[in-house]
Amino acid sequence: MKHRYLAMIVGGTLALGACAERHDMPVAEAAPIGPGALAGTVAADRDGDGIVDGYYTREGIYHPFSAPPCPPPPPPPPPRRGERG
Repeated sequence: MKHRYLAMIVGGTLALGACAERHDMPVAEAAPIGPGALAGTVAADRDGDGIVDGYYTREGIYHPFSAPPCPPPPPPPPPRRGERG
């Protein structure tokens, strides 16, 4: 009984293997650089929060992004209860 299943698996493998074709596929070119990317650099996320913090050059030197500080958050809205003038 086990030999029958083994023969079916081997036969199926040989049948499918005969249909397979081996072609050397050409390697795709590198994707175009997106807006704001620097050619020849690697993005770096040093603190692991998923946001790119800077980049490494080909020499291995880290360059952090420098941006102006974020504006403060808006003040909270007035409470809904109390005097309504």
